[in-house]
Amino acid sequence: VQLVESGGGLVQAGGSLRLSCAASGFTFDGYAIGWFRQAPGKEREAVSCSIAGTTFYVDSVKGRFTISSNNAKNTVYLQMNSLKPEDTAVYYCATVRVPDDQPMGIIAPYEYDYWGQGTQVTVSS
Repeated sequence: VQLVESGGGLVQAGGSLRLSCAASGFTFDGYAIGWFRQAPGKEREAVSCSIAGTTFYVDSVKGRFTISSNNAKNTVYLQMNSLKPEDTAVYYCATVRVPDDQPMGIIAPYEYDYWGQGTQVTVSS
């Protein structure tokens, strides 16, 4: 299993970025895919996840971020709009195989088995 993020960069406040997470070694069926971020000096926090096509977001990004996937490309995206300086962080995608009865909702970082290397997002004010 391998995950490779891309799409990070420097953007002004109010701007947009789309992050990509290219997956290999598995398909999305039966897996949860999550996006996380970690700012300097802070713990890694969940941003969004997708479980069996159902998507979840933390309150701080609701209405601004959208998680989606292209199964043909085995790629998950995080569209980030109306970016704020506080969104500045290294963004990671992660995946874990989940059972059919997986509770629906944000999955904590420690639950994930596979992680990408991260991509830096910097939002200037």
